[in-house]
Amino acid sequence: MQEWLTMTAADLGRGIGDGQIDPVVLCQTYLDAIDAHPLRDRIYARVTADRALAEAGAARDRARAGQRLSPLDGVPISWKDLFDTAGIATEAGSALLKDRVPDRDARVLANATAMGLVCLGKTHMSELAFSGLGYNPSTATPPCVNDEAAVSGGSSSGAAASVAFGLAAAAIGSDTGGSVRVPAAWNDLVGLKTTSGRVSLEGTVPLAAKFDTVGPLCRSVEDASLLLALTEGARPMDMGSTDIEGRRFAILRTVAFDDIEDAPAAAFDDAVARLKEAGAVIEDIDFDPIKEAMPLSGCLYTAEAYGLWRDVIEANPDAMYGEILERFRLGKSHSGPDYVAAWAKIDQIRAAYVKAVAGYDAVLIPTAPLLPPKLDRLETEHDYYVSANLMTLRNTRIGNLMGLAAVTLPTGTPSCGIMLMGQPFGEEHLLRIAAAAEEALA
Repeated sequence: MQEWLTMTAADLGRGIGDGQIDPVVLCQTYLDAIDAHPLRDRIYARVTADRALAEAGAARDRARAGQRLSPLDGVPISWKDLFDTAGIATEAGSALLKDRVPDRDARVLANATAMGLVCLGKTHMSELAFSGLGYNPSTATPPCVNDEAAVSGGSSSGAAASVAFGLAAAAIGSDTGGSVRVPAAWNDLVGLKTTSGRVSLEGTVPLAAKFDTVGPLCRSVEDASLLLALTEGARPMDMGSTDIEGRRFAILRTVAFDDIEDAPAAAFDDAVARLKEAGAVIEDIDFDPIKEAMPLSGCLYTAEAYGLWRDVIEANPDAMYGEILERFRLGKSHSGPDYVAAWAKIDQIRAAYVKAVAGYDAVLIPTAPLLPPKLDRLETEHDYYVSANLMTLRNTRIGNLMGLAAVTLPTGTPSCGIMLMGQPFGEEHLLRIAAAAEEALA
């Protein structure tokens, strides 16, 4: 049964469907693994054992009756602690929301539950989701699976750790500037950033609603595809069979390779070489308007985030971690006209970008330009914290600013991912291409 802890969610689902895996035994195996793990309290904020076992019991009954609700009916997953859970605290990693207990599930959690997924619990995260590092002295800081002295990436830090350490079959996180893809990459997982507006945010604690997205962190592209459908309450897509040979990719050289560390650069080059060997057609492109878009993120993100949270924050600022408080307060410096002008410029650049890359199946860049920073340095060096956070989110933020669907895949080099950026609302095509790339990179 221990092998279940490292299987893909899809394979677990197939085992349940074949009668080889009992959903209750599977759930209890995960709960036992969580309880026994020395890093449990750095990964899970709350374990919902009673709910999980009840949902697993219902899944077992359906499996025995031949009435499974979906391919993942009975599979246990974790949820980032910003998705509302009825009767269970949802605090978004912040003392500002301590003892906040919603009376209903977030829409995506309700959808997933209706499709038979089992809720193991809520995972730790960066405070109010406003950091790409995953360091949170207010609650807990999940570790990176490749280096327990380093952070796991944020803000879906515990989500990634729960899967990477074998404490969940998959996880649901959120991505505003890279918060699914960075922790997925640093923990050698698949992470899907959905297009803003595709997956419901109802019942999700917001950061910057125009950029907030919901997405899975998991062990395979197939898992990502299934979890996308189930969180939408939809029928899973037919992945079909896509060959990488002849597929066209562009490497975006603008911004994404500036000051990149040696390990992610080498891992990216090696992954690209393997894709070419499998028959992919890959060429370099530049898109200079990205240079104009990147500085606008300071206004767009902080103005919206502070506008949403100002009253709550300023009523009790001492409850916040200072670095996060400072980042929110940057929103004070931007006016309404600044914000409107920035969005007008982004909309213009988005249209030009979509036109520029229309002939490619996906655009490739390294997911993160650096390896996971050490926790002790983040704790003690303010300037390093700020620079590392900005650098961590730089490449992923391109996808958010351009309004794209994007997925990160492991390269085989620890904590180094390759990101495939698709078209807005082009998740289905992107996932098929990503599945072909995943096979080529295996």
